[in-house]
Amino acid sequence: MSNPRCSCRSRWIHLPVLVLSLLLCSACEAVGRIESPEVQALPMEPSSAPEEEVLPPPSPALPPAPAGLRPVSVWEGMFVEEWGRAHMQTFLPWSNSRDSWDFYNLAYGLDANTAMYRATGKRAYLDRALLYVNNLVASARVSSSLPQSQFKDGYLGWTSSLSVPAGQEVPLYESYCWRYVTRMLRIIRETPDLYGSASYRRQYDRLLAFTERNIFDKWFLRGANDFVYRNRTHMAAHWAFISMDLSRMTTDPERKARYLEVFSNINHGMPNFPSSLREKLAPNPDHPTAWFWNDKWDTNAQPGQDVAHANNVLAFIVEAHDAGMEWTDADIRRFVVTLNTVIWPSPKVYAEYVDGTGPGDGWFNDGLMKLGRYDVNLQRRLEQHRVGQNSQYFANGALNVRMLSEKAVQ
Repeated sequence: MSNPRCSCRSRWIHLPVLVLSLLLCSACEAVGRIESPEVQALPMEPSSAPEEEVLPPPSPALPPAPAGLRPVSVWEGMFVEEWGRAHMQTFLPWSNSRDSWDFYNLAYGLDANTAMYRATGKRAYLDRALLYVNNLVASARVSSSLPQSQFKDGYLGWTSSLSVPAGQEVPLYESYCWRYVTRMLRIIRETPDLYGSASYRRQYDRLLAFTERNIFDKWFLRGANDFVYRNRTHMAAHWAFISMDLSRMTTDPERKARYLEVFSNINHGMPNFPSSLREKLAPNPDHPTAWFWNDKWDTNAQPGQDVAHANNVLAFIVEAHDAGMEWTDADIRRFVVTLNTVIWPSPKVYAEYVDGTGPGDGWFNDGLMKLGRYDVNLQRRLEQHRVGQNSQYFANGALNVRMLSEKAVQ
């Protein structure tokens, strides 16, 4: 039986800290039925790595930043200072790893490079994200060939030395990473110049086919109730994110219906738990214009969701809102108040839980800071925030101001 660790951010940590963080995380049990799909051919080899010293060309013309906000170019300069080091020391090695725990950490690099592409329009950043994903796909192996796999079927995948017992396949690590793979693919699909390019289209088609078969189908058919409709809000949100993106890319009507079904179930009615993301949300008892929720489906008790994993919920909701799917402007305003008033009431004061209690550490990179794209005052606060200053932070700061700038000129 696989007993993978719960979703706990690593912030690109080194081994001693990783071990400590794993010990502090509670285990999330995963048991499911085994399917027997046909054995598939191995994926194509990844594209060659870009030269590490070659920096992107000057940015295309960008709309001016709202008055008083740091412009995209400044955020990009901070990002570039981290770009080469993070690539060589962390993200590139993780993308070539066959231990899926490393994909969990690689998620931040995928998000960073995709966000910086969205902020600047420079393809070098998108190419870096594609390199990582191509490497991941190239390292996948047929489950039946993985010595300790608990499934031994024909899907392509990976194992982790951190599963219990070691060497098993871990859905959490894959879904945590793949939400940003599908987001990157959707950028290609929705950008005519990219989708019309033979090189990008070829990669898009191959990576989408791999994702539909060896990420979504694999875990859904192995046991949706165990591996997709997960027992915590943040873990289910990964699959809502992936399903949403796939629903906007697939050309198969039956697949689209299945993806939208998963998206709707997680938002409105889990088939195996008596709740949903929508049902979990309630006005904060002390701040009625803010949201409160518990990460467990069967309770609404305080203190509720921990802020660390609230990031994962917000990473999904922000993108769903921007896609015009389910989450509204009114919802977003409440989340902005939740961060700006409850979680982060004053400089250097952070809550551990979404009800505002406990001593937190102020790490907002993977979701909460993305709320800055909707609120100039929150974005101004984020400019002065000193926790988690790395490439994901800088890239999402840039994307926030790009989106605020576009809204200002509309």
